[in-house]
Amino acid sequence: MSEIIVLFDGFSNMSGKDQLDANCSCTLIKGMHNIIVDTMTAWDADKIKNALQQNQMIPEAINYVVSTHGHSDHVGNNNLFLNAKHIVGFSISFREKYFMHPFDKGEEYKINDSVKVIPTPGHTQSDVTVIATTRRGEAIAITGDLFERREDIENPSIWLEAGSEDPVQQMKNRSKVADSASWIVPGHGTKFRVTDEIRQILRKQAQDSS
Repeated sequence: MSEIIVLFDGFSNMSGKDQLDANCSCTLIKGMHNIIVDTMTAWDADKIKNALQQNQMIPEAINYVVSTHGHSDHVGNNNLFLNAKHIVGFSISFREKYFMHPFDKGEEYKINDSVKVIPTPGHTQSDVTVIATTRRGEAIAITGDLFERREDIENPSIWLEAGSEDPVQQMKNRSKVADSASWIVPGHGTKFRVTDEIRQILRKQAQDSS
């Protein structure tokens, strides 16, 4: 089983007519493999290294980097982790080697018995979500921008206005992830528990979009 530590909560808010202040959630998974999910912006290297140190971790000990998609606030410090295999959306690589995996056919990528990466397109066509099982047996979904923040459950305009290449697919994947997760770490908000009410709302939204 894994220990899941949210190093930084994401945020997103308009700070002017044409300006958005935003950064993504950054999560450390410690266990059979050490994994970092979404490495924030290129200006956050020192913050990430300090946060890892506070959690008895160094960049060289990270085995996998997962960027839930390729936007700049999710990949900014991937280069800190040179011993790690990198998963950026549907792309898997190590140094100059690329590994083919049929994410586009809906197949999950298993890192170990307690961590897997599943395809969840919508925000972009190659988004992925990390599902990690804690020592207490709870499934935590680290979703990137599949979910912006907790408030976008009742107010879908939040994630729609953040950008969605395929809103119908995104609605379906939001419901799919919520059905299998106890907690969600969204791309730009704090971790929240998934309730039956949330699952029902998301199922209805997905059904209405079909």
